[in-house]
Amino acid sequence: MAPAAVVTGLYSSNAASRTPKQSMDSEVFMHLLVTQLRNQDPSSPMDTNQMISQTTQLATMEKLTNMEKTSVENFSLQMRAVAAATLGQTISWKDADGTEHSGVAESVSFAKGVPQVKVGEHEVALDIISGIGTK
Repeated sequence: MAPAAVVTGLYSSNAASRTPKQSMDSEVFMHLLVTQLRNQDPSSPMDTNQMISQTTQLATMEKLTNMEKTSVENFSLQMRAVAAATLGQTISWKDADGTEHSGVAESVSFAKGVPQVKVGEHEVALDIISGIGTK
């Protein structure tokens, strides 16, 4: 028998090479359904109502997932539109120390997750802007 350290080492390396799937998509569902149909008892076949119910649950899950993706995309587009609308406007914000700043928005960067508005030498994240006004 191998020493415990060797067995643990082998176990660790195998576990790291395989990443478990964290969500159930239609491919996984169909695989489970086909497996269930293959292994069912011929004298007691699967209830069609149960199969229809499971298929409906899958369709509902897929629609909710699509709605969530669309919602995230819409929010991202709204943030970009608001950031672009600040150009030429006077914006105000507080820095990490709580100091109030204001200045005219000169440009906008969309490189990060939250749009960054450039005011002079400052890069201001859209979500910390406390006010927008005219020059």
